[in-house]
Amino acid sequence: MTELRQTIEMPETPTPVVIFGAGSIVTDAHLPAYRDLGVPVAGIYDPDLAKAQKVATAWGTQAFETLEDATGQDGTIYDLAVPPTAIAQLLEALPDGAIAIIQKPLGSDLAEADRIISVIRRKGLKAAVNFQLRFAPMSLALKDAVSQGILGDLVDFDAWLALDTPWHLWEFLLKLPRVEILLHSIHYLDFVRDLFGNPKGVHARTVGHPTSTVSNTRSAIMLDYGDDVRCNLSINHNHAFGRKFQACEFRICGTKGAAYLKLGVNLDYPKGEPDELWLNTDGEWRQVPLVGNWFIAAFRGRFAQVQRFAAGLDADLEGAAEDAWHTMALVEAAYQSSAKPMHPIKEAADV
Repeated sequence: MTELRQTIEMPETPTPVVIFGAGSIVTDAHLPAYRDLGVPVAGIYDPDLAKAQKVATAWGTQAFETLEDATGQDGTIYDLAVPPTAIAQLLEALPDGAIAIIQKPLGSDLAEADRIISVIRRKGLKAAVNFQLRFAPMSLALKDAVSQGILGDLVDFDAWLALDTPWHLWEFLLKLPRVEILLHSIHYLDFVRDLFGNPKGVHARTVGHPTSTVSNTRSAIMLDYGDDVRCNLSINHNHAFGRKFQACEFRICGTKGAAYLKLGVNLDYPKGEPDELWLNTDGEWRQVPLVGNWFIAAFRGRFAQVQRFAAGLDADLEGAAEDAWHTMALVEAAYQSSAKPMHPIKEAADV
């Protein structure tokens, strides 16, 4: 089988980054990814200075005492690893024309996404969004196979998740009205858009679970790509019956072949399992050896592409904020669909 692309090549001279936020996503993914890529971290800013200082000391960089100090660094990329509600205000503080990478989602709803895009346009910012599943080794390899025509025309996409997700690890989301689609399945919807483009419409239902206080943890989503493509996502974060029949996988079928992806990070989270990519183009399933997993290899791919843009090696930012807005629009439409009643079934008395 043809060797498939799984990584994004870095420029010879990386651009330093300034990180806003000192939470777990920074210590678990951002800082390790920058270390692996050889990207200098110019410093970290967090409103909680003691927290920023602790992380900075552990990673051999500095903590900025003020927002003005952090945004006053020349020749840097600004990494906004902050909650959705803080994005727009922080973008306002960046220098005009700056390059930034924004943590997903692009705001808490589409109205916030509109505001963020308005700030980006007014200030001439070059901003990408950290929908990093697009850049996981398995995702890059799959897209390479699709671009080469190995699978033919894509006609089916199934996402099947039956998990026992430990929501208690993220205290900030326990009282949020929007959780499952906005903070989790948004990755899958963005991945589908990356493969198929924007859908024409969506049917969705997202609900909670009697054993959970989280507002919504289970979703069923169907996307409209016309008569030739079927696209379904079934997500259940409350399958608490042991690992044996849990699943976190995509099945993607084309007119010439098929692909199977296992997203291992969500299985036995946070320990996780290895990702897998299998292709079938001649009746036999063959596993593609992967160079890394979604966490944290996808962060390396996302950050490397921004580095290439900053170095002038890539003309465009992949997954730019303008593109991410369409993912937010899809998420908003899914919640609107979920709020509406499904098509009624005729009662016997109506006959």
